[in-house]
Amino acid sequence: MPLTASQRVTLITGIAAELDRENRSHIVAILHQFGVETETEDRIDNDKAYILAMIKDSPDETLLALGEHFGVFVAGKPVVPTPAFWERGCLRLFISHINKHRRFAGRLQSALMNYGITAFVAHKDIAPTKAWENEIIAALETCHALIALMHPTFHASSWTDQEIGYAMGRGVAVCSVMIGEKPYGFINRYQAFSSEGNDEDIPVLAMEIFEAYKTNPQTQGLLTEAVVQMFEKCPSFARAREIKDLLKRLPRLDPTHGSRLRKTLISNHQVYDAFGVPEAVKAIIKRLKH
Repeated sequence: MPLTASQRVTLITGIAAELDRENRSHIVAILHQFGVETETEDRIDNDKAYILAMIKDSPDETLLALGEHFGVFVAGKPVVPTPAFWERGCLRLFISHINKHRRFAGRLQSALMNYGITAFVAHKDIAPTKAWENEIIAALETCHALIALMHPTFHASSWTDQEIGYAMGRGVAVCSVMIGEKPYGFINRYQAFSSEGNDEDIPVLAMEIFEAYKTNPQTQGLLTEAVVQMFEKCPSFARAREIKDLLKRLPRLDPTHGSRLRKTLISNHQVYDAFGVPEAVKAIIKRLKH
């Protein structure tokens, strides 16, 4: 069913408010990922006015996809602002887990940030003054993906199965980590990783999750944008070398990203002075031209 005029207004204004936090080049890049044709509107100095001009005539499907990305919803649901616990510009991952694995989930959360993935861990991210259920629902409403840490007692929890069902109902990417328990029910159809639940597994598991999401049609565009933004904001030589390796493994880079990478080589000295980084990134840009 087509969106009503009221629903379109809700989406357009909500999306514009979220995009207005970015600079113009990021705005153009994000809109490009969602298929919005952008024009050079130098006469429009105000970024919010520019955003409105670019998206106001977008089809319903595009507005809904942008709304999903920014956590702006319609069709009978209230507009949900993006919760503060998500790091901006990252792929948003809900980690469903039992209390036994809260420490493991927290360490995985930290490791995933190196890959442009911001993770929600209920036992860490909910402030004592916040309503527990409301915060979990806000995270489930605005996540891009969910991963379940499957343990033999996972099913006994009052929350975990509901979290999976909520995410599947929204149609976000769902997968699991087998920690002594195989996926059951509907989640059995989706990708599963293996772990012993030890700290030693976390670096490999974080990398495997990145590898899976960089090719998943639902997440690859979001993760590509996250890695490019990390490169643009790179704070150190060592980090520039790490992100350079991630860029080389992304399958969905396009010439628009190449232009941003080229500008970063000029503007960010932590990038252009990092040993081996300029040469590697120039090779990526050259590949994109062809």
